[in-house]
Amino acid sequence: MSLESRIEELFSRETGDGGEECHQAISELKVGLNEGKIRAAERDPSSSTGWRVNAWVKKGILLGFRIGKIVDMSAGGFPFYDKDTFPLKRLAPETRARIVPGGSSIRDGSFIGRNVTCMPPMYINVGAYIDEGTMVDSHALVGSCAQIGKRCHLSAAAQIGGVLEPVGALPVIIEDEVLIGGNCGVYEGTIVGERAVLAAGTILTGSTPVYDLVRETIYRREDNTPLRIPPDAVVVPGSRAVTRGRGPEWGLALSTAVIVKYRDNNTGERVKLEEWLR
Repeated sequence: MSLESRIEELFSRETGDGGEECHQAISELKVGLNEGKIRAAERDPSSSTGWRVNAWVKKGILLGFRIGKIVDMSAGGFPFYDKDTFPLKRLAPETRARIVPGGSSIRDGSFIGRNVTCMPPMYINVGAYIDEGTMVDSHALVGSCAQIGKRCHLSAAAQIGGVLEPVGALPVIIEDEVLIGGNCGVYEGTIVGERAVLAAGTILTGSTPVYDLVRETIYRREDNTPLRIPPDAVVVPGSRAVTRGRGPEWGLALSTAVIVKYRDNNTGERVKLEEWLR
């Protein structure tokens, strides 16, 4: 049986620890995740979003949590108590990834590409995929199964949600060369297109519409289609007036995201300054 078939069958049992067969399947899954050969989501040109979710991978991760036992993983003076199936990830110097000292954690079963830089403290959860040349800055979080493209910058305190459950839901996807500003939050399976820029403090969720002033359209999550930010979009935090009830009387407004422009040469030159930090 293929690894996918074995995990599907083991996950369906929902009883016991699965024995040696189950532990072996989880070990094989983590090897594939660590090497980037297995992904929770991957590009699919035939899909309307350009991506497809591999639900069986998420099932495997959940199975790993189910059968794991809490053990003492304390290291370097820091106390860690977690499931033995997902210890801290070990990286070899050959990857040229920089994990700067200072309290960062990366879980086993995540992919860290060549020349990735991680500034302390930051956290990368199981199932995440961080492609080559990306910077994960201080206090940034990359949630379980989130997919981050090449040469991205996740600025200080950026929060990239994961979406491990439900297993059929697309995780958060940040495509290549995206700049995520400080204190941004991207959640609920949102897709941020290539080369987009999120200004500091921008929050993207499935329940919040995004107003495109350039193309005069509004982007929303609809049915099973996630919110997608177009490539090259420059997104800033904004607000929209509350028009119902006593909202107008009280002068209330709700936060939202606004696309104010699309990247041009001037925007590109400013973003290039990030390369000096790598």
